[in-house]
This record gives sequence, structure tokens and C-alpha cells, in this order.
Amino acid sequence: MDTRSLYTPLKEEGLTTLLIRYDWKTDKGYMYAAKEWDPDIKWSDYGKTFYTQSLLTEDDVRLGNRETRALYEKYGLTDYVEEIFGLLRGGRFFGLDCYYNSQKDWRFTANLHNYVLGHNNKEQSIYTGGIRRHEKDEPEIDVIIDGLNLGRAQSHKNVASGIPYGGGKITVMAEQVDLENKDEIGFLSYALDRCRFFTGPDMNYPVELADAMNEYTSMICAGMKNNPIGPSGGPTAWGVTAAMKEAVKFKFKKDTMKGLKIAVMGLGAVGFPQAEYLLAEGAELVVCDMNPDVIKKLKDKHPEAKIDVVDVKDILTVDADILCPCAIGGFITEEVIDNFKFRMVFGAGNNQLHAKNKEEEIALAERMAARDILYQECWVQNIGGVMCGTELHLYGEKADKDALLDKIEKVCSEKTRINLKEAAELGITPTENAYRSVENRIYI
Repeated sequence: MDTRSLYTPLKEEGLTTLLIRYDWKTDKGYMYAAKEWDPDIKWSDYGKTFYTQSLLTEDDVRLGNRETRALYEKYGLTDYVEEIFGLLRGGRFFGLDCYYNSQKDWRFTANLHNYVLGHNNKEQSIYTGGIRRHEKDEPEIDVIIDGLNLGRAQSHKNVASGIPYGGGKITVMAEQVDLENKDEIGFLSYALDRCRFFTGPDMNYPVELADAMNEYTSMICAGMKNNPIGPSGGPTAWGVTAAMKEAVKFKFKKDTMKGLKIAVMGLGAVGFPQAEYLLAEGAELVVCDMNPDVIKKLKDKHPEAKIDVVDVKDILTVDADILCPCAIGGFITEEVIDNFKFRMVFGAGNNQLHAKNKEEEIALAERMAARDILYQECWVQNIGGVMCGTELHLYGEKADKDALLDKIEKVCSEKTRINLKEAAELGITPTENAYRSVENRIYI
């Protein structure tokens, strides 16, 4: 097992902070490490007795680029650092912000793709993207690759949805947070404020995390208290459904989903309402989920509907018109594509393609196109969640759910219709065209 970690030198040397930066215009990078707080700091006092600008130790340490690189060489991590820089270079990422909580051995990483849209947005936050928890024993490089890919997709989501924030993703390698532990909540809040990152709970974090953290920071939303919009899963699925209607018109020349068999992969926060919206459109479903209770709930709510159930391991090889991924990403490989019986892959899941960069994504999309499978990059249609977050961030209790749903439907429909039409006219995949259409906004 790969045990390499950017946090090893921080842990061993009593440091708290690591910043990694990359400038794609000059192809130069640097590293900065520091000790900025003492190990016994009371994170529950954040925002009360100290702030992000406070120096929280009397024996602070500041290491510049050369010193930091020498430190990582000391721990035999030079090659690992170069691998990280290779990932940043390949995706034109801004860098990583790493904050280490020695009390809990928590490893907070802000995967920062691009800040252009958020640099002068007149908001307190520059970046946006979800906060996701990973287990401590996962290989760190896999967590970083996942976080970077999600962060890159977020930049493109923000352009597609007209949101004025840079894109990124927060990953935390930690046990499940105790919502009653103010020290745990305070640390997460401090770290978000430090990197000026607006977020909402993602995979392996409960939505209630937002309510707990609102005492300390305004950089998180999607909680349930005084939330006029509710969970973001429904609006996300609403946008995907609107986009899928356009894709069905394009691919199947049908104005309705009636009679189409759609395989829904995952019935979680997005997948469950996604399945319900597709049923309402007249589709027949094949579904899977690790939790049999949610399958039962769906069938009980829709006793007259045509819903077949398959094992999770079999969902990718079923005979259906459309695959609608709504679970964890990175599952579409060359081998998987070669076994598809679907004519279209179109869903809400993030980073569905098993790829480390845009070029690999386009190659997999071309492989699907060669088999006459219509695929559109997920961030064109699954933008409802981030639009929810921005609506709550800007308007709070005055947010208008009906108006937001109308906006999501319009944006997702129009973006998909235009993207599919342009791609066909240019003779390229919808994935390549989606990137072409937004990157001039990101890489100015």
C-alpha cells in the first residue's frame, strides 16, 4: 500500500501548514511550510479569542521554497512532490492548501484549480466546491487525484452556471466528525476561512455539518435549519432531467422519455430524486444501490412503476437505453466502455470518467463516440447543486426555490442543447466541445 503523505513532514516536525503553488503560464512552482499554531490550541475559541490572522504560537516557523523542498527530501518524498507537481501541471491547477490538525491527526486539503472567476467577485469567498471526507487509511495520492479532478470540474461547472467563483474541492482525511465537538467544528471552519473557500457537505459528511459550522463561519451552506431550498440533491436531479430531455431529443429523436429504459446507478441524495423525476417522465428504470432500504422505499412510493432491481456489480452491463450514474465517480474505463450496451451515458455523478486530466477524459469520450454512445461531460448538467449553494450564500432565508428551479431548468436545457449542436457541427465529442466553450473564461 502507498503510504506516502505530504503531511508526514508536518507531523514529524511539528508544523501546521503547507502551501503548494503552480503557475501554468510560467511552469514554475513553489512550496511554503510553517508552524502557525500550537498543538494544544482550543479550536472552539476560533472567532472568539483568535482569528485567521492571529499568530497562535510563540515559536513560529516559516520555511521558504528551498527549505521546504529540502525538508521533503529529508523524508524521502522528493519524487512524491514531483508527482504532485506533475498533476498540477497536467490540469493547470493553482495548487494545494494543506492544514494539519495534530490533535486529531486530521489532514485538510484544499484542492485549488482556478481562482480567476472569484478573484474580483466582491464576495468574501474566492473558491467554491464541496467538502468531502476520506478515511485516514486511503492512499493519499488517490485522494489528491480525486480532489483535483473534482476541483477542475468545479471550475467548469461555475462557468457553465454563471457563478462568480473559482473552482476547487476540499478533502479531509479523518474519522467522521462529531457535530457536538466544538474543537473539531472550529478547526474545519478556520481552515475554510483561511483558504477563502465556500463549500457544502459532500460525500461522507452529513448535511447537518453546515448547521454546526455556521456558528463559526459563513463559508458553508446546505444545512437544514431555515433553509428555504432544502437539500440540494433534488435541484441537482431536476437540472439533470432537464438536460437529459434535450439529449434524448438529440439522440433518440423523441420528445418524451416514455418507453426508454434507464439504468440509475445509485439512489442516494441525488439518485433517489433523479429516479423519481425519470419515472415522472415515463421512463422504465433499472436501479441499484448498496442500501436495500432505499430501493424498497422507491418501489413502495411508486408501486405501479416499472422498476427492475440489479446488483451493483451488474448495473454497467444491463441492456438499457441510457445509463444514469448518480454515485461515486471514476468508474468508466476503456474496458467498461467496451462492454456497454447503452446508447447514452448521462447522469448526475461527478467525474464519471476514470481519468487524471482533460486529455484522458476526451480520449474516453471519443471511445464512447466510436461505439455510437452519446456522452456529455457531467459538469454541463449537474450544476443544480452549486447553483443552490450560491443562492443560499447570497440570499439566505430569502432564497426563492421556485425561481431557482426555473433557472436551473433553463440553464441546463440551453447549455446541453447548444453543446450537443455545436459538437455535431464541429465533428467533435460533446465533452471536447464543453471544454472548448468554457476554457477561454478560465485560462485568460
